[in-house]
Amino acid sequence: MVGSYTHAGYAEAAETPSQKAIDIAHKYPLVDGHIDVPFRLQRHWEDVTEATLSGDFDYPRARQGGLDAPFMSIYIPAVKENDGAKALANVLIDQVEALFYRAPDKFAPARTAEEIRSNFAAGKISLPLGMENGAAIEGNLDNLTHFYNRGIRYITLTHSKANHISDSSYDEAKIWKGLSPFGVSMIEQMNHLGIMVDISHVSDAAFYQAIEVSKVPVIASHSSLRHFTPGLERNVDDKMLKALASNGGVIMINFGSFFVTEEAMEWGNRYQAAKDAFEKLQNDRITPDVMKAFDEAYRKRFPYPYATVDNVVAHIDRVRKKVGIDHIGLGSDYDGVGNTLPTGLKDVSSYPVLIDALLKRGYSESDIAKIMGGNVLRVMEQVENYAAAQKSSLPESDDDTPTATNNTTPAR
Repeated sequence: MVGSYTHAGYAEAAETPSQKAIDIAHKYPLVDGHIDVPFRLQRHWEDVTEATLSGDFDYPRARQGGLDAPFMSIYIPAVKENDGAKALANVLIDQVEALFYRAPDKFAPARTAEEIRSNFAAGKISLPLGMENGAAIEGNLDNLTHFYNRGIRYITLTHSKANHISDSSYDEAKIWKGLSPFGVSMIEQMNHLGIMVDISHVSDAAFYQAIEVSKVPVIASHSSLRHFTPGLERNVDDKMLKALASNGGVIMINFGSFFVTEEAMEWGNRYQAAKDAFEKLQNDRITPDVMKAFDEAYRKRFPYPYATVDNVVAHIDRVRKKVGIDHIGLGSDYDGVGNTLPTGLKDVSSYPVLIDALLKRGYSESDIAKIMGGNVLRVMEQVENYAAAQKSSLPESDDDTPTATNNTTPAR
């Protein structure tokens, strides 16, 4: 889901963050695993190099919040499978490149952990790239190399529907029972190239298979814990969390209330059911204005149960308790979860509010630095180092290269 709304920042917090929290936010590289700016701009262009009236991200608010490396999500909707996914991905990457070409004093490209650190030292915000939904690979490993060369440094294997790579946590049709044969080959090639494997959105079976196949740590770029949202396959359960930690990976906590509390999850399910029924009744009379009116009327009658900062911290606490501090990161999903963000965490200016809550829970400054970005930068470096060691053994592209056409996706 990608949405936008008037921002609020610190104004939504129960109290303004302490000076210590603000200082920590600016002292260490702050990496967010998933921010949906590119698709937001594709739908409605705004100049995020300056302050904007809508959305969750712009340069001034990112600076205020201490955000140093937001992974720009190259989001490919599930409907683009076999229908222009690669072309859309290239357009969205072009949009990100335009940002650092237009404002080189503010934004900079970043393809390695070292470049993120160097940009941080230079006072610039890095714009690393992550692809949300591997549909853009289109069953051809040459496309994987193409997107690596364009700067993609993680790929979320699928999104809301099964694709030619993997089953989805949201899709009842588990057509591959995990990964497809091409998906297995793709992960192996991602390891060789130096692209992180992102297991957010995949089915449980695909999660375990990806960890088994990958020779390096994987990430969950924007997922939370199923313990707090029973039955939500999109989140990670305790057994999966321990497998992720054994792999050396990192779970980057999603801020969206739907992923954080059971109450918000259930509200979202009821809302979707009502929306589907409304759309069916409207048939061809559906317009953006009609759906906006429906949304406003529904929310007025059934107010949204926003999560709180403490709810988000509860997820972080549980990860620390179950597997330790070295496997926690931040994957807010800003500009991707619409009007569902917790009170106090409404946009990218708000990271100090979260940091302050961690300080009050007794987290040390060094532990907070790991959560802010140290852990995911460690994974990036491990992936980079493995790829560097494998360069001499990269397979040549030939007629035997696995393709999706060799393993045709069953009709859905």
